[in-house]
Amino acid sequence: MSNSVRLLYILLLTVVIGNSGGVDDYQRHDFPAHFVFGSGTSAYQVEGAALEDGRSFSIWDTFAHTGYYNGANGDVACDGYHKYKEDIQLMADTGLEAFRFSISWSRLIPNGRGPVNIKGLQYYNDFIDRLISHGIQPHVTLHHDDLPQVLEDEYGGWLSRQSVKDFVAYADVCFREFGDRVLHWTTFNEANVFTLGGYDVGILPPGRCSNPFGQIINCTKGDSTSEPYIVAHHLLLAHASTVKLYRKKYKATQHGFVGINVFAYWFEPYANTTEDTKAAERAQDFYVGWFLNPLVNGDYPEIMKKNAGNRIPNFTKLESERVKGSFDFFGINHYCTVEIKDSPISLEMETRDNIADMAATLIYSGNIYSPYQYDVAPMGLQKLLNYLKEKYGNPPIYIHENGQTQPRNGTLIDTPRVEYLHAYIGALLDTIRNGSNTLGYFAWSFFDLFEMLDGYKSGYGLYYVDLDDKELTRYPKLSAHWYAGFLKGKNMSAIVDNIDAKETFTSAY
Repeated sequence: MSNSVRLLYILLLTVVIGNSGGVDDYQRHDFPAHFVFGSGTSAYQVEGAALEDGRSFSIWDTFAHTGYYNGANGDVACDGYHKYKEDIQLMADTGLEAFRFSISWSRLIPNGRGPVNIKGLQYYNDFIDRLISHGIQPHVTLHHDDLPQVLEDEYGGWLSRQSVKDFVAYADVCFREFGDRVLHWTTFNEANVFTLGGYDVGILPPGRCSNPFGQIINCTKGDSTSEPYIVAHHLLLAHASTVKLYRKKYKATQHGFVGINVFAYWFEPYANTTEDTKAAERAQDFYVGWFLNPLVNGDYPEIMKKNAGNRIPNFTKLESERVKGSFDFFGINHYCTVEIKDSPISLEMETRDNIADMAATLIYSGNIYSPYQYDVAPMGLQKLLNYLKEKYGNPPIYIHENGQTQPRNGTLIDTPRVEYLHAYIGALLDTIRNGSNTLGYFAWSFFDLFEMLDGYKSGYGLYYVDLDDKELTRYPKLSAHWYAGFLKGKNMSAIVDNIDAKETFTSAY
């Protein structure tokens, strides 16, 4: 596989195949009674207050301060640390039933292990209490690309087995302090993307890679051929050990659920050939099966072990038993579909990394990331959920992220985002009616925030945050009105016509 079609394109040049599918005319009550709708953010992307009240730097702080985002960083972000009370009121006004957010490990335990930061503890306690008082379920992620930098400096972070022990101790603190009110826990956000972006091509924290595989930054540290496999192994062990801890120590009294989150495209064969069909399956195994197969079956997919050879760690018998079944749900982040073409020449390369082992080429035939907009391809979500149902025994699933990106230019009339959400939620309803065990949907994101790929250039938010205003005022977009109308039971086939977008835009400015 040539470098020009490597993981960089998986992560950055997000392209979809335009088609339609799903239910067009629906209301909130058409979904099962237990189904939950929400939205989300993450700590580094929204909180700000980077060194305030005892918080220390995470690897994302350090990565942002290298200049990767052309001077942008999350030091202030949306200032959610100070504005969370009004933000939660906005969530309630929008009608959110649940809110997904992450805890900043370095705010709660600034040294990575040891004493708990009282100010951080107070912040998250009040945040959770206020969500619940407004009737909003808290869904908490423990790690969203933000390992404390002190642990990275001390022993190399996720490259070391010590990280497993420290993560479990951190999770123990969170379960103990917040578990009486939090029922839904996710250990890692986008475990596969964090591993690939951070240790294969170097475009995410901690920015490790090796030539010729680094796509954005100059690779000065790392080994793309082995480190992704090592890190993924440690993430799985940390996750499984955390689930074991929860089930042994907290489940009986707190009655909560612990899962893990992965990013998932739908990989469509480029041509109706046996070779491209097999390549698409390999892509799923290398991208999603890398994490889900051990959790369901106790080991990595056979094709991964064959292609990666001795670069992929082996599970001991005890580790395999611990990892297998160590989930209550899977969180899925899905935005679009890409086409896959067989690329057997990739396996002939003398030096291979994680993605080259996949031996497939990604074909992009629609909008790419630079125009900041995805094609609307809801059939991809349907096919993905059906694939997970058939491949992994129909596990409980939360769609943790789904949404439309656009340039972050202050435009409140975000009709493409409304069209996207309407199509994907309709497709989701159709898939649930066909037996998918999907339990919830979270629109990404509640605010335009600090995005992991380009800082403040693009936005997924239902609400625009004016960074030029010292108050960082929040303004609802058309999509916020649409989502609120849906959540409050309005008929979605007519709701857009009932929103005066022009009045909304002018009143905000």
